[in-house]
Amino acid sequence: MIIGYRNMKRIKHQTTVLACCILAVIFFFPIFWMVLTSFKTELQAIQFPPVLFFEPTLENFSIINENSDYTKHALNSIITSLGATALAIIIAVPSAYSMAFFPGRYTKDILLWMLSTKMLPAVAVLMPIYLLAQWSNLLDTRIVLIFILAMMNLPIIMWLLFAYFKEIPKEILEASRMDGASTMEEIRYVVLPLAWGGIASAALLSIVLCWNEAFWTILLTAADAGTLTALVASYSMPEGLFWAKLSAASTLACAPIVVFGWFAQKQLVQGLTFGAVK
Repeated sequence: MIIGYRNMKRIKHQTTVLACCILAVIFFFPIFWMVLTSFKTELQAIQFPPVLFFEPTLENFSIINENSDYTKHALNSIITSLGATALAIIIAVPSAYSMAFFPGRYTKDILLWMLSTKMLPAVAVLMPIYLLAQWSNLLDTRIVLIFILAMMNLPIIMWLLFAYFKEIPKEILEASRMDGASTMEEIRYVVLPLAWGGIASAALLSIVLCWNEAFWTILLTAADAGTLTALVASYSMPEGLFWAKLSAASTLACAPIVVFGWFAQKQLVQGLTFGAVK
């Protein structure tokens, strides 16, 4: 019976590993095909059946560098992602602090309302936001992108920080108040050091979301403040889709954030799953 139990346990483990490998291949295949297509010619990219063995070419990357300023688009992505994340964190930290340690009657309702705004279709508020940006002469600027992206990610960051702050023992805060610490000193010297891991996780997630945002970057920017998502969209033209060049542009846009996510995957997973298991 013991041998049979061990065999069943081994079979279950092998089945789980096999299922995970299959899922990994399914999720990784689009990225692999995108990178593979970026080294093909336009003719090879649209051939059917698909060409798997071919002579790689860097022509698509050369054309992108000649026709588009990749460095400028990448710099815009970096500045808007970091700027929006910093603005959202600055707003979320004191807000989450007050809700976690001084909850009111409607604190949970406010948090649920903030989260419900993520369900709002972006196109529903496109017109007023576009008109406000036009009226304030902020169209095609980094400032409008930073503000919009920060407000988009603020509900998620608020929920993550609220969950982290709730795990801090209130006795520590009471001790700091007995020592005469003000509210700002309490946040700076007690809350922030204890919740630094949660703040870092929320910031990393926000950077990834800002980097991948395409709807607002395409509609609110053009030549000056266009990000890498706008660069990718520029290769979808009325003449048709240039698959090889589109794949090359997508590869250049994804590469920085994929590398970043690889090194920060532990913090990202920790932030997304925090509080799921008690």
